[in-house]
Amino acid sequence: MEVTLTINDKKTNIDIAQDEALLTTLRNLGYYSVRCGCETTNCGLCTVWLDGKTILSCAYPTFRAVGHSITTLEGLADEAAYLGECLASEGADQCGYCTTGMMMSAMALKREKEHPTDEDIKAFLKGNLCRCTGYESQLRGIRKYLRGDEV
Repeated sequence: MEVTLTINDKKTNIDIAQDEALLTTLRNLGYYSVRCGCETTNCGLCTVWLDGKTILSCAYPTFRAVGHSITTLEGLADEAAYLGECLASEGADQCGYCTTGMMMSAMALKREKEHPTDEDIKAFLKGNLCRCTGYESQLRGIRKYLRGDEV
């Protein structure tokens, strides 16, 4: 089935399987920030934005994304670089596997809440699994990012 997707503000024509997950489509197109960690919607590694809202691309059929705007971390490179520096400065970059999903969630939070609380941060990160840390370093890094602190 041929579809046209808008990914990071660029239109792309692609042939997909009818039951293909958006995660698979994005990986096949070279968007490697979108990762697979569980295939059960429990880890958050596959987080992308659909029309500016976070979704888990492993559970979202590609054909449903037609006519919508998909954003991956590659489409937010400058902002992601700053957030990555904030996270690294707080020791939140141990293995880094969960980082891309957390970054997508944190950047969505910044757009949705003007002055997010720690509870807001935790709510946005709820679906992001990290096996290396106790999440405190991520909280510190995300707070720094949300405040716009120098790194």
